[in-house]
Amino acid sequence: MRVAILAHEQFPGQAKTALGILRYADYDVAAVLDRDTAGDRVNDYVPDVQDAPIVESMDALADDDLDALIIGIAPIGGGLEESWRDDIRTALESGCDVISGLHHFLSEDEEFSTLADEHGCELQDVRKPPEDLTVSQGIADEVDAEVILTVGTDCSVGKMTVSMELARDARDAGYDAAIIPTGQTGIMIEGWGNPIDRVVSDFTAGAVEEMILEKGDEHDYLFVEGQGSIVHPAYSAVTCGILHGAMPDKLILCDEAGREAIHGYESVSLPPIQTYVDLYEDLAAPVSETETEIVAGALNTADLDDEAAREAVDAYADDLGAPAVDVIRQDTDEVLEALL
Repeated sequence: MRVAILAHEQFPGQAKTALGILRYADYDVAAVLDRDTAGDRVNDYVPDVQDAPIVESMDALADDDLDALIIGIAPIGGGLEESWRDDIRTALESGCDVISGLHHFLSEDEEFSTLADEHGCELQDVRKPPEDLTVSQGIADEVDAEVILTVGTDCSVGKMTVSMELARDARDAGYDAAIIPTGQTGIMIEGWGNPIDRVVSDFTAGAVEEMILEKGDEHDYLFVEGQGSIVHPAYSAVTCGILHGAMPDKLILCDEAGREAIHGYESVSLPPIQTYVDLYEDLAAPVSETETEIVAGALNTADLDDEAAREAVDAYADDLGAPAVDVIRQDTDEVLEALL
């Protein structure tokens, strides 16, 4: 499928959905839409993903035979920026489907739904959960697979990337590993999943458990894409629901080098690493027959040079008392050994 990705004013730093698609999805990306960096190319900013030109708007792709426009960013709260409407409108008028991970459902937007009907397009709201979800039965631990969950010190520290990279490296090493997608980016990449941060609170753990049960007897290892952080003022409920629904055997603590405050709540400082270890392991204990532990760490060092990155990862491993890695820059063998 040939797609364009909308990432206005956010590429690459705050466009994690766009970057996830460029790095992992099986799409042919025709262009990234970003008014701030138009005229450049993706690899000018991120060299290790699929390259594509960066253009100012959908108008620049009028002669391109696109299948879909993907909304590659999601602001806090998941609302629709009014400045995106022109590009979405142009996409629909040219016959493109639109794939969105926003909490604002395009299929329920009168203007967009009318245009989609007129031009035979599909509006795919991947954050719209199924209607048949229910509460957890507390049986995710009955599957044959080992369940490994990425948890974080904050949101947007790389939990999805860590899940994808470790699952891929595990498969390359001969292990039967699969991803359990819980967020819009993972769902777009994998083509299935439950958008946990949109699920009714009572059904959050059940929505995760449902996916574990669906895949748990087909694979040896399941890497569950974590969300938010247990200390995040806005997203801690999602984090807890995933932890209890997945009933994981092992945890990976993800962090970003240099981050000192919670994203979107800069007046709230991040606690020490040991606080996270205690919180996550203690919270997992009531639903775990065996002791669930953080056995490895992953550190996002994207803003550091190579030497500083190595030092930061080593220091993080020391703080954690477990092997750690930057999954993009370093070999993951030691971490995989701790996990598998």
